[in-house]
Amino acid sequence: MASTQQLKSRIRSVKSTKQITKAMQLVAASKMRRAQEADKASAPYTQAANELLTYLASQGATDAHPLFVTHKPVKTRLLIVVAADKGLAGAYNSNVMKLYTRELKVDDVEGIANKTIAVGRRATQFVTRIKDTEIIGAYEDMPDHPAGAELRSILDTARDQYESGDVDAVDIIYTEFVNSLSQVAKIQRVMPAGYEITEVSDAVREAEYEPDLETVLDGVAYRLVGAQIFQAMLDAKASEWSMRMIAMKNATDNASDLADDLTLEMNKARQGAITQELAEISGGVEALND
Repeated sequence: MASTQQLKSRIRSVKSTKQITKAMQLVAASKMRRAQEADKASAPYTQAANELLTYLASQGATDAHPLFVTHKPVKTRLLIVVAADKGLAGAYNSNVMKLYTRELKVDDVEGIANKTIAVGRRATQFVTRIKDTEIIGAYEDMPDHPAGAELRSILDTARDQYESGDVDAVDIIYTEFVNSLSQVAKIQRVMPAGYEITEVSDAVREAEYEPDLETVLDGVAYRLVGAQIFQAMLDAKASEWSMRMIAMKNATDNASDLADDLTLEMNKARQGAITQELAEISGGVEALND
């Protein structure tokens, strides 16, 4: 059994760790709420964008548009992998990497080459260790609300690769935010545009396009595809902070349980030491009386 001093040192260490994990839990909870609000705020726009892309893809006007043209057969695929910059988020990063690895194996079986854009330091570190995978972009320290230059750079790279014919499909792998307790690693095709079939509402079907459908298509196709990537990254951030909050809560609870167990063990050790001392005193007294 460990000595009382050793147990005291371990208890102090566990309580110190508990304070750190508790602080990280509170920070993650705060950021999770903001990320959820941003995710929910943009969801209606993204849904409308998906409906419009599906509707436009079903019309003859998109047949010659470079973002809607289907490349068959698919010989090269671009994968945009969205992970976190840091760990301590439960299975968040590993779930994305497992799905990414599975897709690479599928490509190998089907004879499809692949390129990768890595978003997040953990994604970059993982992808660079894989052989025969071409990395054409790596983005780290992305903000919780990616926009502006960061988002345009990813979107422009994917668009240029697709329109030039260097890749025949563009997929994004990310973690879909379902709710605070449920997040699912998912793959979504963003190019060709309108590939993901979405139920189209009557409002989209009955809308009038001015001056004409072709002009509207040229103006909105790029932004609508960008909306899909933007929503995926918002989902990923909300999922990341949710899973990090849960992981830190579990760590805090485990630290509390461990501190209680160590305190109980220390009390038993102290009680045993006192009992031993009393026994020795009693034995000494009896020896003197004899």
